[in-house]
Amino acid sequence: MLGKVQFVVRETGNMFAVSLEGFRRTWEIRRWWKEYLRQCWFISKVTSLPVILISIPFGMVIALHVGTFNRQVGAESATGSAMVLAIVREAAPVCTALLIAGAGGSAMTADLGSRKIRDEIAAMEVMAVNPVHRLVTPRLWAAATVGLFLVSLCSVAGIAGGYFFNVVVQGTTPGAYFQGFSALSQLPDLWSSMAKAVVFGFIAAMVSCYKGLFAKGGPKGVGDAVNQGVVITFILIFFANFIMTSLYFALVPQKF
Repeated sequence: MLGKVQFVVRETGNMFAVSLEGFRRTWEIRRWWKEYLRQCWFISKVTSLPVILISIPFGMVIALHVGTFNRQVGAESATGSAMVLAIVREAAPVCTALLIAGAGGSAMTADLGSRKIRDEIAAMEVMAVNPVHRLVTPRLWAAATVGLFLVSLCSVAGIAGGYFFNVVVQGTTPGAYFQGFSALSQLPDLWSSMAKAVVFGFIAAMVSCYKGLFAKGGPKGVGDAVNQGVVITFILIFFANFIMTSLYFALVPQKF
């Protein structure tokens, strides 16, 4: 048991050490901006459509449950408030992070892991090129940037799905649906969602890059690193979401 605890602590320290090393040369943008743009395009390409397809039915499910209950108590306009709170503040950043980790993060791990087992990382070190600065730094910032944009896309798609089900299917007026947006929601909810998306993107890239750089055991080891990276990212994201949500409720007064 003690050995497992020591292993977890050591792996966590190494992972954060690699990430901090990646941040150390962030200001040298001219060395990594091309890779940054390539990673931004790749992550956006593999996550944009799935995040829409996830958000629309998620918003429709929330509208189904909340709209049915609100109709029974005569408070149809409150459905819009529930949609904003559920989609924008909680569901959108989590869905965005899970897709970045599952699609973009797994590709990062596989890419860096294959470079590792082919000794490309060692070749970069022999040529005095720091692989962390050249490969990890652009991926960290790319995941955070794409997460910031995807959370907006996810929010719009989820609210649109809720609008369709609540207005078209259940017969609520559009004015009642949109009027509820400002009843319980406020601008800090949007800032909280965007901050979560950036942090979750960093976490996904941090775990994926670390697992890829330290993959071993040939192709099977790369596959194991991809699986481990996705699972660890999910755990860290849910834990970070709990911490950030608790801090948000402690620091920002809520509307009643």
